[in-house]
Order: sequence, then structure tokens, then C-alpha cells
Amino acid sequence: MTGDQRPDLDQIEARFRAVLDGRSSRDAIDRWAARWVADDALSWDEVSWWALEKLHGIDLRHGPHQDFLHGDDQIRGWLVELHARRAADRDTGD
Repeated sequence: MTGDQRPDLDQIEARFRAVLDGRSSRDAIDRWAARWVADDALSWDEVSWWALEKLHGIDLRHGPHQDFLHGDDQIRGWLVELHARRAADRDTGD
């Protein structure tokens, strides 16, 4: 994927894993997602939009020098939910 090519759901999901695996910083993932969320010219399916909204803000903290608002356990939960949403989307044929 180049910087200008719209990501598919597999590529969006990979960003969650990159944060959890420590391959990408939360700041980098937030900025990546912000680019797609802010592009009003694009239309997204419901599952992709839900996932992008989770990634945009993944770097938020409770306050300066405090823990992240969304911990690793919550991000793992988002991955489980993402898989469930993808399966439901496939089942309905959307």
C-alpha cells in the first residue's frame, strides 16, 4: 500500500496488530488513521469506518505523562469485535 492508496480492511486490521506488537507507535497509527478519517471524498463501509474511528485517537492519554486512554487489553477486544463485525458483514452479504 502506498501512502495515497486507500487501505482495505485487512490493512486497517494490520494497524491494530502493529500497535500491539510494538511495530508501530500509537502516534503513527493515529496520524495514519486521521488521514483517512479526514478525507471527506471517500465513502467507507460500516466495518472499515468503525475500525478507522478506533485507530484515530488510539494515542490519547488520560493526561500528560499518564497511561493511554485505551490499553492493550481494550485494543485486543477491538480486534475480537472487528473479527465479529467482519463475519457478520460477510453473513449479510454487505
